[in-house]
Amino acid sequence: MTGLTAGLTAGRIIVAPDKFRGSLTSPEVAAHVAAGLRAAAQGRVAVVRLPVADGGDGTVEAVVASGFTRVETEVTGPVGARIPAAYAVRDERDGRVAVVELAEASGLRKLPGDPAPLTATSRGAGELIAHAVRHGARRIVLGLGGSACTDGGAGMLQALGVRLLDAAGNDLPPGGAALRNLRTIDTSGRLRGFEVVVASDVDNPLLGPYGAATVYGPQKGATPEDVAVLEAGLTRLVAVTESGGVAFTPDAPGSGDTAHTPGVAAPDGVASVPDTAGSGGAVHAPGVAVPGAVHVTDTATPGGAVRVTGVASRPGAGAAGGVGFGALAFLDAEIRPGIGYLLDLVDFDRHVRGARLVITGEGSIDEQTLRGKAPVGVAAAAARHGVPVVAVCGRRSVSEAELRAAGIEAVYALTDIEPDVRRCMTEAGPLLERLTTRIATRFVTP
Repeated sequence: MTGLTAGLTAGRIIVAPDKFRGSLTSPEVAAHVAAGLRAAAQGRVAVVRLPVADGGDGTVEAVVASGFTRVETEVTGPVGARIPAAYAVRDERDGRVAVVELAEASGLRKLPGDPAPLTATSRGAGELIAHAVRHGARRIVLGLGGSACTDGGAGMLQALGVRLLDAAGNDLPPGGAALRNLRTIDTSGRLRGFEVVVASDVDNPLLGPYGAATVYGPQKGATPEDVAVLEAGLTRLVAVTESGGVAFTPDAPGSGDTAHTPGVAAPDGVASVPDTAGSGGAVHAPGVAVPGAVHVTDTATPGGAVRVTGVASRPGAGAAGGVGFGALAFLDAEIRPGIGYLLDLVDFDRHVRGARLVITGEGSIDEQTLRGKAPVGVAAAAARHGVPVVAVCGRRSVSEAELRAAGIEAVYALTDIEPDVRRCMTEAGPLLERLTTRIATRFVTP
């Protein structure tokens, strides 16, 4: 088998799987794989468990298993009810870092019943960020994935003090549909004093045929009619944010927040485009005409601003129902590949250096896996140190040749030993321990 030799003896084995969705969390997968290895090798093998995630469901659990501290609180759930949620923190030399998983507060798994595609909100994610910042966090790692909402990050921003107002000056209600009535954005009260790194492997833009509403809306219960409503709301959000090509200076310590508009002098930091709709005019977002006056307010408060020009078309702006857009435009966030950034966060390179083998995996190894999900990210990181990688999974649907090209030398699926998929779901733990003995028999000398 390419790159692997039976009877590897030097070094430890790193167990770095993602979750088996619907069956096991990533720490549980790692524990069962480690148990199988130790049983097969009669305890004569050093195993390091390092559960991983790519920014989606299970990210907080994975980093807690790697040494972060879990912080529990209560936030607004995706349909408005208060729900328990958690994030993870760790103190570093340059300050406290908090890992916030959007799905913990605003995810599909947090819905109490049927989806609510038009009114689901990301507010709870913003409340987690605010809680972390008020308890000392200076860097927020925001994992995007598994969201129930398509609100462009509106709820998250409202929780952080941004006001989204209609023509009467009223705050917009939750959800993406309400964005159609957006008239003014006031960021003067936004919580400041922290930086945001978005961990996401989604590269969709915000709008259009590959955008948040069109691609992911149906997965959240949106009908074709709902998708059109959500697209209109997100389009309005872009039009108000980027009205007339308004550009705002990015955050800089000690800088003011006055909005800078080429050719437009507006008092008190208010940048506006006059309402010409009544005379046939319109405000233009990229490729979109939206009638009505639009205003973005960002009064002069030290240390914060809005970065907007061209953000809607950037890869990742469409992540998590457009939360990527909200973070990029209003929080001056940086988007980093989810699995790569989170591997850095748990110091994967230090652990894998000198290892004999890495075992990664996830519930289904398929074409999505090959597009950069956790197992492929782990394989790439291990390859930099010359450490071979095998994977475990519930089932697989890609060829060995495709997997080898992605750096995964062999895959072991639960369906190899149990053809009943239902049992593979309900008895994943014991089956995984049995499956792991095959790896131990082949690659670990007793």
